[in-house]
Amino acid sequence: MGRLAQGTKVLAEGGYEKIFKQTFEVLPDEQLKICYACYLSTSAGPVMGVLYISTAKIAFCSDNPLSYKAGNKTEWSYYKVVIPLHQLRAANPSVSKMNPAEKYIQVVSVEGHEFWFMGFLMYDKAAASLQEALASARELQP
Repeated sequence: MGRLAQGTKVLAEGGYEKIFKQTFEVLPDEQLKICYACYLSTSAGPVMGVLYISTAKIAFCSDNPLSYKAGNKTEWSYYKVVIPLHQLRAANPSVSKMNPAEKYIQVVSVEGHEFWFMGFLMYDKAAASLQEALASARELQP
């Protein structure tokens, strides 16, 4: 699904806030702060989707379901990543030395899981929003 089709889907489904609440388990007082269209780097290649930043978590969901094998059957599922803010260790902006136009944001959980996001239309704003989420998570920790 291209970005234009994705925008149409968002309008048809009632906006990003509604999609966020339907897609992820949301706490009663949790609020969506901002979201960004981007790609998540995976071993199978980049996956187009939306990165959501809320008052409790960062979460990614692919725009389309992806296929995978379950026994001898092909199954389909959306690709999702959820990291509660208290489990967020780092959000590191990164630029390719070979191609400065390639900009990434590495997100690391306290367990050491790494997620690489790329293809942001508003890279600097996305990086700042993730840094802000990380800072607010640190303020909440004892």
